[in-house]
This record gives sequence, C-alpha cells and structure tokens, in this order.
Amino acid sequence: MATMMLRKNEKKVAVTITVFVKTNPDAGHRGMTAFIVDRNSPGVKVGKKFDKMGQRASDTAEIVFENVEVPEENRIGDEGSGFYLAMKVFDYSRPGVAAAAVGLQRRALEESVKYAKQREAFGTPIYQHQAIGHKIADMAMNYEASRLLTWQAAWQVEAGIVNSKVPAYAKAFAADMATKAAVDAIQIFGGYGYMKEYPVEKLLRDVKIFQIYEGTSEIQRNIIVRELFK
Repeated sequence: MATMMLRKNEKKVAVTITVFVKTNPDAGHRGMTAFIVDRNSPGVKVGKKFDKMGQRASDTAEIVFENVEVPEENRIGDEGSGFYLAMKVFDYSRPGVAAAAVGLQRRALEESVKYAKQREAFGTPIYQHQAIGHKIADMAMNYEASRLLTWQAAWQVEAGIVNSKVPAYAKAFAADMATKAAVDAIQIFGGYGYMKEYPVEKLLRDVKIFQIYEGTSEIQRNIIVRELFK
C-alpha cells in the first residue's frame, strides 16, 4: 500500500513505497523483508509512465533504487517476514480485484443488453436469436456467480476468517468470467464492438490485467489445489 498526496495540477501519485527486498539472499523466500521507503529519498528514481494497453487511469512506472539508505524503523514486521506479510496481504487485496472484475462484467452485460434490444437482424432484435441470447444469459449467470463469490470473500476478510481458498476462488473466477464477458460483448456488437466509438472495446483492453495482477489465474488455481489437498 502507498499513501497518496495531491499537488497543484498533478494527479495523485505515491509518495511512500512498500518494498520487499532480499536481506538474506541465501535464505530463499525466508530471506525477504518489507520496508517503507520515501519516494523523495536520495537514490530513488521513478521512470516514465508505461504506455499500457488498458487501465490507463492507473499510472504504472518503473522504480530504480541506487544506494538508497533506509532506516531500521522503516522495516515492516520482523526481518525475514516479508514473504509471509505479502501472502497475508493477498487475502485482503484479492477480493478487491474480484470486485473490480465484477464491475466490468456488469458493464459488459448492461451494454450488451441495451445493444441487443436496439440492433435488429432479419427483422427482429438480435437478442431473440438464440446464438446472441444464450451469450447474454451466460454473461448474466457468470456475473451473479462472481458477485456472490466476491461477497463471500469480502465477508470472510471482514469476519477475520483466514482461508486463502475463498479469495482465490473469487479472484480467479471473477477475472476469468470478466474476460469472457468482454470478449462476448464485442462478439454481440459485431464489427461495432471493435470500434473505439463503442464502449466494449475498452472493456477488453482493461480486463486482461485482472487475470495477471495479485497472482495470476494459474497461481489462484495452485492455491486452490494446495488448500484442497492440505
């Protein structure tokens, strides 16, 4: 997590950075420690903003550290506990990613329903053609299922229940179904779906990251297998 500040005529940017470093290179993941670093510390350099495919309202840039001195009081937790702290954070952050994916599914569903009512083919609205109607029905079912899984994961965090399986369920399923919803929405819109004039092409550009950050969809499945076979 990073605190944020707003300067005149600037967007919100991180002024403190959470960094996980190897304090004991020979100890594997047990040699990682977490620190808070001030962005304005000598030796901290922030590169130019990456030109991303989607999620362009969220800035991403490379950070370079050159002989940066960090006081011991900036350490988070015990030395060597960084990996375990990161894993705990994921149980809290993955429901948030799932919720964002649910929101994208809702937008894809609403846009698809609106378009399929208006667009006609062979003298009838296209939602009445089974190939289109079934796509929208599947989109609606997957949206509701994703929403319930995300609620369950968020409730678990709120209740203080430690169970990595449920956030993994929610994050993987919501991300995968959001990706399917974005692809299907473009198919429903046909050639118009490929045009920037229409909203669904942006959904496809934005959605892919949900299957990547906070642990890829493949990693979520690894977690689920691990928890099931404990």
